[in-house]
Amino acid sequence: MAATKELTTRESLQHLYNLQLIHTKMDQINILKGELPMEVSDLEDEIEGLNTRLEKLQKEIDHIDQDISDRKNTIKSCKANITKYEKQQDNVKNSREFDALTKEIEMNKLDIELNEKKIGEADTAKETRQAAIEKSKEELEYKQEELDKKKEELDKIIKDTEKEEKALEKEVKAAEQGLEERLLAGYYHIRNNYRNGLAVVTVERNACGGCFSAVPPQRQSEIKQAKKIIICEHCGRILVDDSINDLAAEG
Repeated sequence: MAATKELTTRESLQHLYNLQLIHTKMDQINILKGELPMEVSDLEDEIEGLNTRLEKLQKEIDHIDQDISDRKNTIKSCKANITKYEKQQDNVKNSREFDALTKEIEMNKLDIELNEKKIGEADTAKETRQAAIEKSKEELEYKQEELDKKKEELDKIIKDTEKEEKALEKEVKAAEQGLEERLLAGYYHIRNNYRNGLAVVTVERNACGGCFSAVPPQRQSEIKQAKKIIICEHCGRILVDDSINDLAAEG
């Protein structure tokens, strides 16, 4: 296998600028997607949170229903006891037995009152949770509609740009071919430092095309010669001459 030809500095700059042009096209596709990927992810998280809340509220209602059922059974038992003790009072032999039964009847009546009060409180708590469930369901329905809409919009963009993105990915690999690993790593490091993704910029109107800081004439002359990699002293981007456009087009 023939050894890969080592690129000259000018050729390396051409490859880097080519790579930047390709990445800029990819960035424009991502701009087209906008905040949609993040919005879809956020809505999915919110929907998951609402479903968790609904499950929690339903479990609380189930617990309340069980508590109400238990208390109703207690009331039923207390009423049965009262009926039993009242019948026993008809057959007591002395006042002490009568008073003891009366005390039992009063205790069961107090139990009934207490449980009826607790049932009332439980009913109120249940109504509060049911209202919260209805509100959460409405919010869930709205969020789901929003998610479906944004997913459909994002899927359409992805479908429309899928072929172009795959083609650009191939172009990226081609542009990376032959570049020194250190130089390529430096390019990606600079690119990741800026939101606009510009790592390689031309000198425009005697200024850096990235941060618009002035580039001295002597520096511009060195950039035009393309004999070494020159970095902007202010923003750290790689600087190339306008003529690189022609070189990139030829490549």
